[in-house]
Amino acid sequence: MIGERIKKKRLDRGYSLTILAEMSGVSKSYLSYLERDLRTNPSLQVLTSIAKALDCSLEFLLGDEMVVMEKNLREDLSDEIVFYLRNAIQEGTINGELEDFRKYLEFLEWKAAKK
Repeated sequence: MIGERIKKKRLDRGYSLTILAEMSGVSKSYLSYLERDLRTNPSLQVLTSIAKALDCSLEFLLGDEMVVMEKNLREDLSDEIVFYLRNAIQEGTINGELEDFRKYLEFLEWKAAKK
């Protein structure tokens, strides 16, 4: 689970929850909830911030959840969109452009519905 991987990486780095909170910009209480699996669906923006602070990939934090996300994406989106989204996630560049990407996907859905 995501929380277990966050905690493992945090402890491997020797970080306290307080230090990780400061480095990631995510509240200490929210990090604690994630680690204890009391919150199980953090946003990509939160996970990207945590991954950067822990110097690990988003894919590491997502683990099996990444496989499920990719499967769902492949069912719903074209291969080209999946390719660009996966690259953006891996590079951590999706943070600033997430809203733009969401609008673009909405546009594609609208365009497909008009056909």
